[in-house]
Amino acid sequence: MFPKTENCRPKSVLFPPVAVLTGPTGVGKTALAIHLAQELGAQIVNADSLQVYRELDIGTAKPTWEERSLVPHHLLDVVFPDQDFDAATYSQWGRRIIAELHSRGIPPLVVGGTGLYIRALLYGILADGVQDEAVRQALREEAASGGLEPLYERLCRQDPQTAARLHPHDEFRILRALEVMAASGRKMSEQQQEHRFADCPYQIRKIALSRPREELYARIDTRVEAMLAQGLVAEVQDLWRRYPSHLKPLQSLGYRHIGGYIQGDSTWEEAVAGLKRDTRRYAKRQLTWLRADPEIHWLEPSRYESALELLGDFFASWQG
Repeated sequence: MFPKTENCRPKSVLFPPVAVLTGPTGVGKTALAIHLAQELGAQIVNADSLQVYRELDIGTAKPTWEERSLVPHHLLDVVFPDQDFDAATYSQWGRRIIAELHSRGIPPLVVGGTGLYIRALLYGILADGVQDEAVRQALREEAASGGLEPLYERLCRQDPQTAARLHPHDEFRILRALEVMAASGRKMSEQQQEHRFADCPYQIRKIALSRPREELYARIDTRVEAMLAQGLVAEVQDLWRRYPSHLKPLQSLGYRHIGGYIQGDSTWEEAVAGLKRDTRRYAKRQLTWLRADPEIHWLEPSRYESALELLGDFFASWQG
């Protein structure tokens, strides 16, 4: 899925640097990112696909106003839940912000766990152009008659790298990936890998945080309990009162589960257990995606000095 080089440009070509701090949900990215940014004089560019939405605060574990006051953050709270926003838009806006930071000599630190957004920002968007209406209609009929699960399992067998970055309920992207393979005879992940070399204007260094699985899962469960104590139910009630519940942001982790409880589709115990379970599953998918990237330097969150050394050396050659 990923080219075996830390940077997508030859080192002899002086492209400006972009650092990435990523990892699964709940691993501890926010706290470490703020410490690193303060030490490096960097500013943070959000790479969480839900934190771009205003009013989705508790359920997205958005940095608090106190945390944001410590370091400037970009691409937080930029659209309302009923406004369109996708990876292509994120890439365009993010690149403009990074260009502005570079022009001022400020190191950009991209922080978040949405792999698709990070890839779009660094390498651009693949416009494959493959269209086959007959295949698309056949796949839709399969999904309608047999459900999405068999189609997702097929994608896992035929293109596991693409499947790893998709939610099993993401019908549009699952069907699209299968359509591309059927129409072109090539995996979408292969096409995306080739595309990565064509549109990368940066030198890149990536750090991903990891913890032992049991520790990560315990942190996720604790964070869910903290969100509930902070008022997640009231946040969801307010959002569902003012926006259509079918909007994509309101069908995401937490908002979907608590919304189901509010509507009476599940008990409180079922909603909380489902939220914890699905968040753990999401973290597992994130790790699968990240482990396929040979560019990544893996660190535990406690290794602040190692992270600082990696990024300090990286930015020093540009600034010096």
